[in-house]
Amino acid sequence: MKKILLVDDDESIQFLYHEELEENGYQVLSALNGEEGLRKFSEEAPDLVILDIQMPGMNGIEVLRQMKMQNPAVPIILSSAYHEYKQDLGAWASDEYVVKSADIEDLLKAVRKHLGA
Repeated sequence: MKKILLVDDDESIQFLYHEELEENGYQVLSALNGEEGLRKFSEEAPDLVILDIQMPGMNGIEVLRQMKMQNPAVPIILSSAYHEYKQDLGAWASDEYVVKSADIEDLLKAVRKHLGA
C-alpha cells in the first residue's frame, strides 16, 4: 500500500483528503504544520507528499525545499486555495500544483499520476 503524507493546517481539509485517499487504497499520514511534516517525512519515508502552502510557522514552500533536499525522488503535490502561488518560483520545485476544492478529483488524478496507479 502506498503511503501519502498530508501536511495541512486546515483540519476540515485533512479530514476530507484523508477519507478520500484511504477510500482509494492509500495509507495516509497527517501533519498539521511544516515542522511536524518534516519530522514525519524523515521518519516515515512516504511515497508521496501533499503539502499546503499557507501554514503558520514554516510555510509550504520552505517545507518543499527541505523535503527535496532530503529526498528529491519523492513526488510533492502542492495544494493551495490560491491560484497565484502557481507563479511563485519556489512552487516550481513541486511535482504538481492543485487548487483546493471540495471536489478532489484533480488531486486524486495527480496522486495516481505520480504513484503510477
